[in-house]
Amino acid sequence: MLDIDVILNNSDSTIEKLNSRGFKLDLSIIKELSLSRKELITTKETLAAEKNILTDNFKETKTETERESLKNKSKEIESKIDKNKNSLTELQKKLDDYLLTIPNFPDDDVPLGKDENDNVIIKEWGTPSEAKSDHSEILKKNNFLDFESAASISRSRFVVMRDEIAKLHRSLINFMLTTHTEKYDYHEYNIPYLVNDDSLLGTGQLPKFAADLFKIENENLFLIPTAEVPLTSLYRDKILSESELPLKLVAHSPCFRSEAGSYGKDTKGIIRHHQFEKVELVQLVKPTESMKVLEELTLHSESVLEMLEIPYRRVNLSTGDLGFSASKTYDLEAWMPGQNKYREISSCSNFRDFQSRRLNIKYKENSSKKKEFVHTLNGSGLAVGRTLAALVENNFENNIITIPEVLHKFTGFKTIKL
Repeated sequence: MLDIDVILNNSDSTIEKLNSRGFKLDLSIIKELSLSRKELITTKETLAAEKNILTDNFKETKTETERESLKNKSKEIESKIDKNKNSLTELQKKLDDYLLTIPNFPDDDVPLGKDENDNVIIKEWGTPSEAKSDHSEILKKNNFLDFESAASISRSRFVVMRDEIAKLHRSLINFMLTTHTEKYDYHEYNIPYLVNDDSLLGTGQLPKFAADLFKIENENLFLIPTAEVPLTSLYRDKILSESELPLKLVAHSPCFRSEAGSYGKDTKGIIRHHQFEKVELVQLVKPTESMKVLEELTLHSESVLEMLEIPYRRVNLSTGDLGFSASKTYDLEAWMPGQNKYREISSCSNFRDFQSRRLNIKYKENSSKKKEFVHTLNGSGLAVGRTLAALVENNFENNIITIPEVLHKFTGFKTIKL
């Protein structure tokens, strides 16, 4: 959520920044509701003062008639206070409901653009190999990937993995978690896979992306679209000390997305499914540190690709492709020789105080004791299924998948023969 004072005091730049994201701000709604809120707050303060005067007068009354008169006046004021309180609550909800639809400001160095075609490649690593077979074609042998059985027990766009591929998938998770906890000092968490709407509202999935979520019928619970939601929400309504920052969290989880509006896209293989798994990185930091931490967190994700020897590139997303809550995002795209193209395997984002305002996460400065909103960041470290697909396609030759050396202690085997 954006700071309403920033919107009102810098309306021209606010409109310009949001226009670059394709969002048309209706400033009149915010001004009208803000003015009405101020008037109600003034009335609230006036009524509270009148109530205090009556209380003082009541203490000094000597006759029952005077007391009765003051009691009646007090009841009238109480009624007005209740009415004012209800009006203020209703108006605040209207204001918040509109503010929650407004995306984050893009950072100044985010490329201007309409969509993904305007993203800017800023780094490339490794040498892309020539086109090869798609991972789904490769793993049809020995029935390593079983889409038919998955569809029969669920529906399309689910998969069953078996034998060495199932173990390779598990090994990648263990390798990623070990790397981030032992090499980069993240604290590992095991988190709920069902969260309430406050958690999704706080991290920006609601209200905008409600259609992409799986909701539990008759419950205020949703299957998580990413571990970012419960990890960041762990600190909702908390005030941290400056010495606690940065907080570095990592978790593996399944992710559930209905993929609304993506019918017919990426239906081959395991690139875009309703259920997939990720290792997610989250950091809570001081505002002055967040841009530096975005670079560090992105390098943490990149190091996994480099250790697995998967060619990739880093892309700075344009304003037209930037996620709703993000101020800046780097996408890491792995080379997929089976498709002869790069595909997203991780998004690393700085949200600044956009999420922390929604979740009310603050920290107290050591020197001044001033309370400020923390900055939040997250990134995939990595998407496990897509990493598996990229690994298979980049390491398949003569009916053999060669396993990168860093995984041998996790898999217990060095090759998979088809």
